[in-house]
Amino acid sequence: MNISKVDLNLLIYLDVLLREKNVTRAASQLNITQPAMSNGLKRLRTLFNDPILVRTSDGMVPTERARSLSPVIRKILLELEEALQGEEEFNEQNSQRVFRLMASDYAASTLLPGLLKRINQIAPNVTIDIMTPSDVTFHDVEAGKIDMAINRFDELPQSFHQKTVWRDSFSCLLSADNPVVSKFNLNSYLSSKHVWVSKTGFGVGVGMDPKDVQKLGWVDEALARLGKKRDIKVFSRNYHVAMQLAYEDGLIATLPTRAAMLHEHDPNYTILKPPFDIPDIELKMIWSPLLHHDASHIWFRQLVVETANATR
Repeated sequence: MNISKVDLNLLIYLDVLLREKNVTRAASQLNITQPAMSNGLKRLRTLFNDPILVRTSDGMVPTERARSLSPVIRKILLELEEALQGEEEFNEQNSQRVFRLMASDYAASTLLPGLLKRINQIAPNVTIDIMTPSDVTFHDVEAGKIDMAINRFDELPQSFHQKTVWRDSFSCLLSADNPVVSKFNLNSYLSSKHVWVSKTGFGVGVGMDPKDVQKLGWVDEALARLGKKRDIKVFSRNYHVAMQLAYEDGLIATLPTRAAMLHEHDPNYTILKPPFDIPDIELKMIWSPLLHHDASHIWFRQLVVETANATR
């Protein structure tokens, strides 16, 4: 194959097609017509003498040749984009850029208010679009559709860039008139009703099984190491719902300390240290290698770090 006769745009087509596995979605991402993308796929098949994508009952599936080409093409395009990026500067005062973030309500409540305040001061025309974990997939971040995801993550693809925003301990949030407040220990904790709250990673949540300790997370795993188990009355994926249930229904909400401290000055609540050890959690921000060298993204990442440091 003579590389000088190859249309390098086809490599971009191939990269997007293998990620989307759908001609229509690939065309939409590249802002071209579906016939143009279909023609691009036809040319790719001729170029590589391979079907590239094959229609099955599960949709369009990459061939073995296409799967082997995917990481090679991605590496080439990332290196080329980095080389062409240059040393452009980002003018935050005049920028009208929209930064799209995926953030759990924990991150949104504890980190984003300070971040938005700083943005209003130094970049008044910058807009923030906040999305929930259920709105976003790893694929969206990898493709650069989402500028950054801020959450707790159990597992991450190695291709992502990541940075720890902060570490956080756990606290117990209770209604101030909960009778266990006066004698709060492991026994009274275990004899109480609890609200479970967590939402890590991406995607739509699934139903919880109270017997599946490994999927219940940090708090219940810590109890399991003691041979204990708490009585979970309600499962929630929203920290504010958990806090409200602690007040209205007398449940105990064991949650990250920064979230609990949102009610630090509310006389209706009491914040107590858990009567057993729970390992700290890490709030992380992750982003695509496609955005790593973008000047505006570098500015934004630095602003997130500065905000996190200032709120400690």
